[in-house]
Amino acid sequence: MPLTMTHWGAYDVDTTSTGGLSVRPAADDPDPSPIGRSLADAIVSPLRVRRPAVRAGWLDGRRSGGPSGRRGAEPFVEVSWDEALDLVAVEHVRVRDGHGPAAIYGGSYGWASAGRFHHALSQLHRFLALAGGYVRCVDTHSHAAAEVIVPRVLGLPYKAIQDGATSWPVIARHTDLMVCFGGLPTRTSQISSGGVGRHGLREWLGKAGQRTRFVSISPIADDLDGVPVDWLPARPNTDAAILLGLAHTLTVEGLADEAFLARYTVGWPVLRDYLTGAADGQPKDADWAGAIAGLPGERLRGLARRMAAGRTLITATWSVQRADHGEQPYWLVIALAAMLGQIGLPGGGFGLGYGCVATIGNGARRRRLPSLPQPSNPLDRFIPVARLADMLLDPGGTVDYDGQRLTYPDIRLVYWAGGNPFHHHQDLNRLVEAWQRPETVVVQDPFWTATARHADIVLPATTTLERNDFSGSSADDVVVAMPRILDPVGEARDDHAILAGLAQRLGIEDAFTEGLDETGWLRRLYDGLRREIPEAPPFEVFWQRGRLDFGTDDTGVAEDEIAPHWQVLLGDFRADPAGAALPTPSGRIELFSEAIAGFGYPDCPGHPVWREPAEWLGGPSAARFPFHLISNQPATRLHSQLDHGMTSRESKVAGREPLAMNPDDAAAHGLADGDVVKVFNDRGACLAGLTLDPGIRSGVVRLSTGAWYDPETLGHPGGLERHGNPNVLTRDVGTSRLAQGPTAQTCLVAIDRWDGPVPPLAVDRPPAFRGR
Repeated sequence: MPLTMTHWGAYDVDTTSTGGLSVRPAADDPDPSPIGRSLADAIVSPLRVRRPAVRAGWLDGRRSGGPSGRRGAEPFVEVSWDEALDLVAVEHVRVRDGHGPAAIYGGSYGWASAGRFHHALSQLHRFLALAGGYVRCVDTHSHAAAEVIVPRVLGLPYKAIQDGATSWPVIARHTDLMVCFGGLPTRTSQISSGGVGRHGLREWLGKAGQRTRFVSISPIADDLDGVPVDWLPARPNTDAAILLGLAHTLTVEGLADEAFLARYTVGWPVLRDYLTGAADGQPKDADWAGAIAGLPGERLRGLARRMAAGRTLITATWSVQRADHGEQPYWLVIALAAMLGQIGLPGGGFGLGYGCVATIGNGARRRRLPSLPQPSNPLDRFIPVARLADMLLDPGGTVDYDGQRLTYPDIRLVYWAGGNPFHHHQDLNRLVEAWQRPETVVVQDPFWTATARHADIVLPATTTLERNDFSGSSADDVVVAMPRILDPVGEARDDHAILAGLAQRLGIEDAFTEGLDETGWLRRLYDGLRREIPEAPPFEVFWQRGRLDFGTDDTGVAEDEIAPHWQVLLGDFRADPAGAALPTPSGRIELFSEAIAGFGYPDCPGHPVWREPAEWLGGPSAARFPFHLISNQPATRLHSQLDHGMTSRESKVAGREPLAMNPDDAAAHGLADGDVVKVFNDRGACLAGLTLDPGIRSGVVRLSTGAWYDPETLGHPGGLERHGNPNVLTRDVGTSRLAQGPTAQTCLVAIDRWDGPVPPLAVDRPPAFRGR
């Protein structure tokens, strides 16, 4: 049975005698993800885009010169591939030559395929760069605030900290206490970009639990499960205050490692004055922090003492920094670890992102794997990833970002492949309006997602099972051949073939393809893999075997040893702070940053601080909207991928995304398990299906992201969203002027029972079509 790789694991996939798909997890995966089951029905579902299609209003407007109507509200006209590619090519040339490459936005933010070659973002950006240039985005919706603050504090890219995280085998042998802000969610450890050979977090939690004690600071209990946990159900968005309260206890009780702070950091006296209140008159003690977080101050003092008494690792999930002032908790995690003096010691210090993807700390040897070569983009214009709607709504406007002032371009053409901004972006009603501003939107996608439905030209793309590729992650020790298992559905083409057809029309086909077909590119990329991994066999042998494993047997490593490929974050810096100095201006950890202070941002000063969120349970808006909405990542899909598949569908309540609420809150509001409820605030409203969970802090509800956007008023902002997409409720405001990251976790809502007829969904069927 052929093997394939997805972002959520390896699966044996084959066709059945009845023409269906058989999908089974790889036999050696100890904790396989159920998401893979959805491949069996989603790939050939009625929601596939089967032929190129053009929005009727755009097609009519192009011919008549009249208005083009509303994206998302109109039927489509199916056309031939030649006509579709001709339309895209002519439109690209018209915009590029008439308005310049700064009028073209190359989207494609998203995970798409796990393959090394058929990676939609890489394919599209290669094409757009060769075709004259495009406006790009920087950072990610996952950890944008971290991507800006971490380099300012440590001088290293956030990815270097993530990839260099202390390995779980080291934690299991050396860590006494693990304090986890946002928990350690096994839910999100199902996935990793480029694929997961074996899911090991539950196994490592079990091994570490024999020695390590765990504290989870989160409003949701199951953010850390599988081991005994001391759960501190804090109010959302109060992590910075808690960290300051812990730091204050270390300071006033003489538990801070002054020698470490003097040798390895700069700015400690400034931060100390802020902690004690010498700077502003307000001591940031445990009682102050507890009042903000809704936790007993004495419990926080006790935790600080426990942290100082043994080897402690402080972690924070990505969700912690996807909030108003999200830079602050990450800066403070680093600062608190520095105060304990354990950074660079086995099992001590800090880690960012444990549990958010499968590979962080997994103990695999890190390698550089080949990817599709990217030519230089002739245009050096970009926006922070979460400022998409701002850019479209305010051409010529400006935005502060990491010490720069950027000017938004006037975008006339948006080209998107392999992503779904109507999942990722916040305040979707605002995005719907912004999405009307460009003159043309082109989307390549296998499915009729909301993004495809809001396009002018839709080009049907193949899925992983309809093309040849191979997977590989630089943080995993498995590489899988991904042979084509199915014929393309309808007239779908792979992204490379689509873009090669466009490149031919623009006269850049030779530069784009370099004379190689799919097999030629796979061989070239595999040759690059063999240069990195000399023991890899020839391509033909690999393709026949279907899989390469490069794991190391660690069973013989003594308890007091650390295997060469295991990692201790910043161990070299601790051992030699001069010879292995950090690439910060000071060469040390910057608890105070002269650079950030020099930007003069009131919402992100030169040292970590507590800033009250725009919306939280301790603020005035809680009187109208008494629930804090957590829109975390789902257990049943990756973002919005395969929401129409069986695993995700089976989790729905009355066909809607489930909303989890504490039973006491439900009783107080007259709600019962299984009710369809309306979740709303001033930005929008959606329907969801209620479930009761005593592991949710009172005053908090959870509505995971990824339900395909399904508004009652197509193409117009403001109507009821019927399917349970929380991003009709979330704020489209940056974390601060420093990082401009997304702030989805800063969101208050009200909830009522839906007593009328439940409106039918439209997202479970294709859009309307019309003839010529």
